[in-house]
This record gives sequence, structure tokens and C-alpha cells, in this order.
Amino acid sequence: MPVQVNLTDRQQRVLWATVRHYIATAEPVGSKALVEEYNLSVSPATIRSAMGYLEKAGLLYQPHTSAGRIPSDSGYRIYVDQLITPSETLARQVDQLFSDRLNSDSWSFEALLRGAAQILATLSGYVTLVTMPQTNMARLRHLQIVQIEPRQVMLIVVTDAYETQSVLMELPQADSAQNQVEALADPELVERELQILSNFLNHQLRGRSLAELPSLDWSELGREFEQYADGLRASLADLMRRTQSPRTTQILVSGVSEVLRHPEFSELQQIQTIIHLLEEEQDQLWPLIFEYPDSDSVGKRATVRIGAENRLEPIRTCTLISATYRRGTVPVGSVGVLGPTRMVYENAIAMVEAAADFLSETLS
Repeated sequence: MPVQVNLTDRQQRVLWATVRHYIATAEPVGSKALVEEYNLSVSPATIRSAMGYLEKAGLLYQPHTSAGRIPSDSGYRIYVDQLITPSETLARQVDQLFSDRLNSDSWSFEALLRGAAQILATLSGYVTLVTMPQTNMARLRHLQIVQIEPRQVMLIVVTDAYETQSVLMELPQADSAQNQVEALADPELVERELQILSNFLNHQLRGRSLAELPSLDWSELGREFEQYADGLRASLADLMRRTQSPRTTQILVSGVSEVLRHPEFSELQQIQTIIHLLEEEQDQLWPLIFEYPDSDSVGKRATVRIGAENRLEPIRTCTLISATYRRGTVPVGSVGVLGPTRMVYENAIAMVEAAADFLSETLS
């Protein structure tokens, strides 16, 4: 969520240096430290003035009187959105490390996910969260429409994993009472029409994922079958919604021991509430990590939620960075890191994006 504050170039440099120094030291930052360690080419008085403005703007604050300043959530937000770019060099190194250590030819995809989570946790020093692929990543192997009652049929879908999904559908009313009587009196006619519809759907959808069901091109369906279109659309949409429902225990967690090294997690009760969330309340955490994007956000990269931007109380002092991995163009899962707001953002974002790209390439 963007923060609307207009900063001069000098104020941006002071904010950047303050955040960098605090990330490195975990100690409140004073003007003297910035003068000594960063080539800002201005006097200490000018730096103090800039820090004062940044504090009034809500981007820095003093944890206690006479202390230096530390970034607020809003300060981190401007730092992430305007003052840094993810490290491309690190992203290439992470991708190479995944390729070297993870065997996509002989491992199951779940084993790859677990391996990637462990590597990412070790590299980042944060908790790593990887969602298992959603059911809708499965691709259609066969589809059939079968008549159950005179006015009711069942749409049956078999995936490439030989899982079966089905949904009931009411047959459309005929245009006239006479046509309706004829249709009911000639079950062979109905059976032939249903077979033609089944063939059409198989031709259109075989090999495509369940998430792509709504994009079916109905223009190729002949005029005589238009009466079935609305019912089929509704049935396919219902089928897709059901396959998108998250399954329980679907987030792989790694690196809890890594995050304990950060001073922000020195309080036992705080880390206990986070662990409880990770282990016992994954259904609450899941929507934050994996959000099925709309068609306008297909190219979206990592999502960064800082501090209070996280709506779950146990992690409102943390940053959650996540990115979706895909099968083709269809998002099927997410990979993310959870750590303190005092995070090396340019590295963490690069690592999360590299992990998501690697998993996408493996699936494709």
C-alpha cells in the first residue's frame, strides 16, 4: 500500500541511509553515525534537520527520549517502493543454487518444495513458507456429460492425476411444449446431443488446467447447442470454485530456528504466538500467502506486507514477502519469507522471486 509523502532527494538519501544502518545494527540511528558511515555530502546539522522532517512525516520515530531514530512501517514502505531494487545478481545465484541442489528429474514435486523451503530459509535467515500446489493445477484428461434423470445430467471431469470431479446440471427447457415432449420421448436424441457437447468440451479443454475453465470459447459451439451454454458455464464455474478451495495443512514451514537469531524475536511469548499461527492456524495464514490474482495482475512480482499491513495480530510486527509460482500462466502456489520488519529487503525480495521462478520453470 503506497505512502503519500513528498521527499526531496536529500531526505530520500537520509531515509535510505537510516534504514540501511538500522537493518545492519538493530540500534537506533543518530546523525553522527550517518555522517561517519555514509557519504551524504552534507553537514550533521543538515542531516538532523532531514531526520526531524522524516520523523514529523511519520517515517522515523524515537523508541525513547534521547535515543536515535528507527524506521516506522511507513518508512520501510517508502524504502521498499521507491529507494531500492531487488538484487538481480543475488537472484541469479539463488536460481543456480536451486538448480545445483534440487533434482527436478527424479524428485517428487513435494520433495522439491521442501528442499527449496530449506534452502531459502538458510539463505535468508527468515521463516520460509511454501504452499502446496492447488488442486486446480491439475490438467484435464477427459470430460463427459452423462444423463442422470430426464431433465438432469452430470458433468464428470477426470484430471491427469486420475482424480475425478463432478457437478450436477439441469437441462434447459425446450423452446415449446411440443419440443419438450419430443425431447423427453426421444432419449437417443438427448444422448447424441450430450455426446456432441462432451466431444466439444474435450476438444476445447483437454490438457488445460481447471483454472482455465472459464476461458472456454463458446463461439465454436453450434447455434443448435446455444441453449446448453449458460448451464455449462455455471457448472464449469462451480467446478472451478470448488477446486480452488484450500486444503488443510498445505503450507510447508522451514527456518523457525533461523529467525530466533534476530533480536526482535527474543521474547518467548511473541515467538510462541507466531509458531502457533504457523502450526495450528494455517487456514488464516494461507490467504495472505496465496491470493489468486485477476487477469490484470498476471505479471505481478513479489508482494511485500510490512508490519501492520499484515492483518493477523501475531505477525503485525513482521514483514511477509511472497510471490506466486505458476504452471504456465496459471498461479498454483506461493513461496514466501516471514521475518522482522528490519529486513534486508532487496535481498529477501530477490530470493523469494528467484525461488518462485525456479518452481514455475520446474512445473512448466
